[in-house]
Amino acid sequence: MSTSSVRTASASGDRAPQPRYFQVKLALEKRIAELEPGMSLPPERKLATELGTSRTTLRRALAELTAEGVLSSTQGSGNYVAPPKLVHVRQLTSFSDDLGAAGLTVHSEIIDADQPSADADLATHLDIDKGAPVERLVRLRIVNDEPLALETACLPIPLDGLVDAVTTSGSLYATLHRFGIEICDVEDSVQTALATPDQGRHLKVATGTPLLLIERTSRDADGRIVEWTRSFYRGDRVRFVARGTL
Repeated sequence: MSTSSVRTASASGDRAPQPRYFQVKLALEKRIAELEPGMSLPPERKLATELGTSRTTLRRALAELTAEGVLSSTQGSGNYVAPPKLVHVRQLTSFSDDLGAAGLTVHSEIIDADQPSADADLATHLDIDKGAPVERLVRLRIVNDEPLALETACLPIPLDGLVDAVTTSGSLYATLHRFGIEICDVEDSVQTALATPDQGRHLKVATGTPLLLIERTSRDADGRIVEWTRSFYRGDRVRFVARGTL
């Protein structure tokens, strides 16, 4: 790619010129579109020369593409084209069922499990009395050997043997079914969050990395809340799809 591939935009009418790093980012996106996942970009020094820009400007563009999941960066190795993001269709089925149906290998690592007393916030989310015992299960969700989500599920009543049952089945929803709990309605809320040091350690991302926080409230046929879950997903590796009819 020649240096002419990146040009300084001139103001036209009310249109403001694009920042230099953004022009470099667009030029990189065109180059990346011609490469296959796993292929590497040239070294930064060579790439900056080809694009006619400084390494500082180049690094800002590369950092944004890495945060967006377009590139993956390895210290001392270089920048590589990232694989496509995994698509998770949010519905009544579980994370394991959704991605497993797509032919992916899905498993979970139980990080923590306990039966605490509900504080005011948890009591509100589960519609129970403050101080009531709850079941809490923290799991790392792993797809094709890559950690993608850190999930904390809270249930309004303790369930004896839950951890062993989830470990055996690999699915919380399948386990709840065995306990006679049927989920008939769910409500998801989505927002962004920045990875804490603990979350970053489990998800193998840097502290402060943008994550997607999905909070789910599940109800049974009588409208009673049977699950409240907070899941932190790697925004660079997962995108969500919601489907509906009018």
